[in-house]
Amino acid sequence: MNLHFLGTAGFHPNDRRHTSCLFIPECGLMLDAGTGVYRAIEHAETDTLDILLSHAHLDHVMGLPFVLDLKYASSLKRFRVYGEAEKLRAIQEHLFHELLFPVKPPIEWIELEKLPENPTIGGANLSWHRLDHPGGSVGYRLDWPGISLGYITDTTCRPDSAYWDLISEVDYLVHECNFTDNEIEFAELTGHSWLAAVLSQAKKHRIENLILTHLNPLRAGEDPLELGKEKRVSSSKGKPALSVAFDRFVVPLKKRS
Repeated sequence: MNLHFLGTAGFHPNDRRHTSCLFIPECGLMLDAGTGVYRAIEHAETDTLDILLSHAHLDHVMGLPFVLDLKYASSLKRFRVYGEAEKLRAIQEHLFHELLFPVKPPIEWIELEKLPENPTIGGANLSWHRLDHPGGSVGYRLDWPGISLGYITDTTCRPDSAYWDLISEVDYLVHECNFTDNEIEFAELTGHSWLAAVLSQAKKHRIENLILTHLNPLRAGEDPLELGKEKRVSSSKGKPALSVAFDRFVVPLKKRS
């Protein structure tokens, strides 16, 4: 399986990045629905798309109207959107208000709270955990045979953050890192994470492959987290293999040997 990063910026797009959207074409599975949703047209392999929303902030849901494009220009014909009940209601009432968007896409809305424990979605066992973020967010863990993936965005990474129990020892972890170590005060104010905090917790929880996303769109260079200066891209000495995602970045999800 391949994990496609269709959008990797937080808050708003810039000339290099769309907002948060990840896609696994073989499973018909999408994580968040930012402005890069339409790019799934290029990669779709199934007729059903399951979209797992972390929360309802605009940078994570503003691509939902683009589902109309997916329906008419790809193999995708059936669409299910999963999220917390109050977030789904807000999206339907406001984003799809007839004065903002007059044509409602053919979406089936599914509340996370009503799912059975560890449901199967996209061929994976799904588990989720509420995160600390203004307005609330959720993180996900997906377990396929031989592969596990964690997705954590829009939260402040702390040593006592309970969500780390959910994603401990996953094979691949996609974690937000909106700020550098020089911007901790603003990260805490806005409910986001910074580099040193994420790296230390990923090491502590034995993450093998850490992929950083939801990057600050005002830092638009090749190395927005200044990893070249930090010299931390290493899988040796117990550190996770580290990557910074960019738009159209593709990560092969390889089964454990």
